[in-house]
Amino acid sequence: MRKIRLLFLAFLILAIPAISLAQFGVSIMIAPPALPVYEQPMCPSAGYLWTPGYWSYGGDEGYFWVPGTWVEPPTVGFLWTPGYWGWGGNAFAWNEGYWGQSVGFYGGVNYGFGYGGVGYGGGYWNNGAFFYNRSVSNVNVTNITNVYEKTVVNETTVNHVSYNGGEGGITARPTAAEETASHEQHTPPTALQTQHVHAASTNHALLASVNQGRPAIAATAKPGEFSGSGVVAAKEAGAPYKAPENKAAASKATENKAAGNNATENKAAEDKAAESKAAETKATENKAAENKAAEDKATESKAAENKAAENKAAESKATESRATETKAAATRTNENKAAENKAAATRSTEKKAAQPAAHAQPAAHAQPAAHAQPAAHAQPAAHAQPAAHAQPAAHAQPVAHAQPAPRPQAAARPAARPESAPEKKGPGGKE
Repeated sequence: MRKIRLLFLAFLILAIPAISLAQFGVSIMIAPPALPVYEQPMCPSAGYLWTPGYWSYGGDEGYFWVPGTWVEPPTVGFLWTPGYWGWGGNAFAWNEGYWGQSVGFYGGVNYGFGYGGVGYGGGYWNNGAFFYNRSVSNVNVTNITNVYEKTVVNETTVNHVSYNGGEGGITARPTAAEETASHEQHTPPTALQTQHVHAASTNHALLASVNQGRPAIAATAKPGEFSGSGVVAAKEAGAPYKAPENKAAASKATENKAAGNNATENKAAEDKAAESKAAETKATENKAAENKAAEDKATESKAAENKAAENKAAESKATESRATETKAAATRTNENKAAENKAAATRSTEKKAAQPAAHAQPAAHAQPAAHAQPAAHAQPAAHAQPAAHAQPAAHAQPVAHAQPAPRPQAAARPAARPESAPEKKGPGGKE
């Protein structure tokens, strides 16, 4: 149920026209209660600034009070612009407060204690120190000496109305100075302020439906301190509290209708998202399939190229092997032929060398010279031996030079000289 209410509030925010330059937070059909009457607690220390209390909205449980409190600003020199409820034509919207160099528009709501509807009369910054106006700020002058007194004139009707616009609301509009301030750089509430609001939202006693517009914790000395001497209770409600029964029923019907419309819109959005998701998935699958096909094709092409390269390499290898084998065979054939030729030449040479040697045998006919002893001088015929040098006839032709071997026959001529041997001399040397 709470989720439906939040969806409804979001729907209303979109439907509300801008009534100021502040940012909308939440919106609701029921006007917030009047501001309670309470005293301001003592400022805890120099440098703290007052942030007024206000009614916030808690969904099913309705409005709850956020106590006013003293807060340290996020930066020296910053001032606080309170948030406010504003009517946008068909619902109330909350405009969140902020920190800035100057105070902007806060709906003309008279929050008191220096926030009279326009600007802030509770003090000012001077040379890094904050000076407090004692006429609207509760400070201990013993501890805080940066003080002054100045009467603050409220230019708005003091009626404790807590919202701008709509039935019974304040009709104030931004001044030129406030318009300028709205365009300045703003800083959101501090972490302590946010925790302060959360603590109030969980405190059952702060519900308007429980305290009837008169909260027991109207203000605190510091954020989140909901007990102790720094807590101040409301004296009275700003106006008689009226439970918004009828408006609550109307609001309930509006919420249901908005929830129904929102559910339809959500369904349409979900269907649209599903269709978009399906289309994206399909496109992704198609892309993946295309990429896969491209990868497969590239792989096949690569495999074909590798196969072709392997085949070419094999063919080259086979060709080289055949060429090597052919060359080896040719070499062996040439070697065999050369060997055969050499062997044949050798045999021919040997054969030719053997034949002249046989013809040299007639030299033996010189043996008859042996009958003459002086033939001993015929030994020089041994020079016919050079025919033995014919052995190099391995060259075939030189063997022909061995033919002069018959020359030893001339050596036999001296052998004829013994024919004069019959001449004999006497012992006296006479014949």
